[in-house]
Amino acid sequence: MELQLSGKVAIVTGSSRGIGAAIARTFAGEGAKLVLAARTREQLEQVAASCSTESLVQEVDLRQPSAAESVVAATLSRFGRIDILINNAGATKRGDFLELSDFDWSDGFDLKFFGAMRLCRAAWPHLRISHGTIVNIVGVGGRTPGADFSIGGSVNAALLNLTKALADRGIIEGVRVNAINPGATMTDRLRSRVQNLADEQSIDEAKAAGRMAKSLGVGRFASPEEIANVAAFLASSCADYCQGTIIDVDGGQTRTL
Repeated sequence: MELQLSGKVAIVTGSSRGIGAAIARTFAGEGAKLVLAARTREQLEQVAASCSTESLVQEVDLRQPSAAESVVAATLSRFGRIDILINNAGATKRGDFLELSDFDWSDGFDLKFFGAMRLCRAAWPHLRISHGTIVNIVGVGGRTPGADFSIGGSVNAALLNLTKALADRGIIEGVRVNAINPGATMTDRLRSRVQNLADEQSIDEAKAAGRMAKSLGVGRFASPEEIANVAAFLASSCADYCQGTIIDVDGGQTRTL
């Protein structure tokens, strides 16, 4: 399948590791030019070095109100256009609702929701010119709440709503806006949780991963590359009729309609 991403300019946030890094490498493999944004320059440089196309590294904290405009300005200065925005940055704190502080809640919304919202707003005029596309990497918690994931679920639900709202505007203005809900994906964060379970139960990591996956009602965890492949499809001309589409890539974890 020809995705026709060659020469496109893609901003990928949270691209220093995990799903974001996999998206960057997948897009580079399709010939896209990259703007890699995250808080850790060293890791961003490593990802950029592993990509086969021209990359611009942006060390930014997207919780800061000025960060989105800075990333967009740098992208235009280097490449002169924006075709694709992948909002992937953001991790939220798990825990007992009664023990989560106001700071925990604010921090969760500041990075994942407000960071994505501000980037959409800053990039929108340029995506309108290029008839570009936005793909929001959200998460299954936005559709299936959990007691220990109250912040993440709330943030994800808000981002899914924003996806639909911007898709509605995009119908008129020629910008496609879609989202992916990844299920449990084997990133460093999940690997740490698996290791903790393995230590607690005195079993090896493979068995711990299997038990954790079973507790979620899935056969296994996703690889970051599996999420990246869907992101590349949604950003491509093959998905031209997808608008406001939300794809659950979760191994069947989401059972609601």
